[in-house]
Amino acid sequence: MKTSDVGGTVIDKPKSREAVEPAVDKSTTAKPAAKKSQIYVDGKFYAEGEAKVSVFDHGLLYGDGIFEGIRFYNGRVFRLEEHLDRLSDSARSICLEIPMSPRAMAEAVLETIRQNDLRDGYIRLIVTRGVGNLGLNPEQCKTPSVIIIVAQIALYSEEMYKKGLTIVTVATRRTNPSALNPAVKSLNYLNNVMARIEANLAGADEALMLNDAGNVAECTADNVFIIKRGQIFTPPISAGALRGITRSVVFDIAAELGLKITETDVTRHDVFIADECFLTGTAAEVIPVVKADGRTIGTGKPGSITMRMIGRFREMTRETGTPIFD
Repeated sequence: MKTSDVGGTVIDKPKSREAVEPAVDKSTTAKPAAKKSQIYVDGKFYAEGEAKVSVFDHGLLYGDGIFEGIRFYNGRVFRLEEHLDRLSDSARSICLEIPMSPRAMAEAVLETIRQNDLRDGYIRLIVTRGVGNLGLNPEQCKTPSVIIIVAQIALYSEEMYKKGLTIVTVATRRTNPSALNPAVKSLNYLNNVMARIEANLAGADEALMLNDAGNVAECTADNVFIIKRGQIFTPPISAGALRGITRSVVFDIAAELGLKITETDVTRHDVFIADECFLTGTAAEVIPVVKADGRTIGTGKPGSITMRMIGRFREMTRETGTPIFD
């Protein structure tokens, strides 16, 4: 997608889309958040009200594109390399050529955070198929577009991390991998949106989604973990579970704590009789679940293993990651 210079801030006028030069001082001193966020669109920064995409972009017309949600904490981007690897895998799966190298993409992400003077927040990294015509054929889209949005986010209040969520099983099934593999983080999230609508109508915090076999796949857009008699279980990727970055972090934490996680089919019954349950996701982080379909899970309060997971996860996010300002 081509953009005009009107209202746009060019970063050192790069000769190619590979070049994204720093536009601000990289000092470690935090600065107040800008009043208007700066959004990266194809090598340039635009104020929030001036960042635009064409109505002919196939990302808008058909959900033809991919994205990553990424967190940064204390001046560091958490698991940036893993997120970019997953973005690349999604692109390859749908035959979408990302118009910049992983190194240039990483620098664009970091520079977008610097432009917004933030040390903690959320990144939405988007690659669309680009501008085409009203036809479905992606060959009409000659130039993919890269969009990076940075903002502060709080998906749940701190109180909910202490008290836990309620979930409800919804009728909307997780998309079958033979139709659209959930390993691809595509811009078409209507499946998850419909599930969330059902949860909203039921007065629940999140939607428990099953696969075609009737087993647990995920919870809206989060991975599900249950704990029974000190053992941790989670649905396998083959069951429709997300290939979550935070999910993989939980596996690492479990290994540190000497706990084993077993990937196996999980039923609603397993959730109902669990001693503990928690969800993982980039936006959700690690959060307890205390009630499912009206059934109290365990004691009705976040369990000890879940709270150890949350504590260690928060330590890792504070201490590790790709430096933004160094």
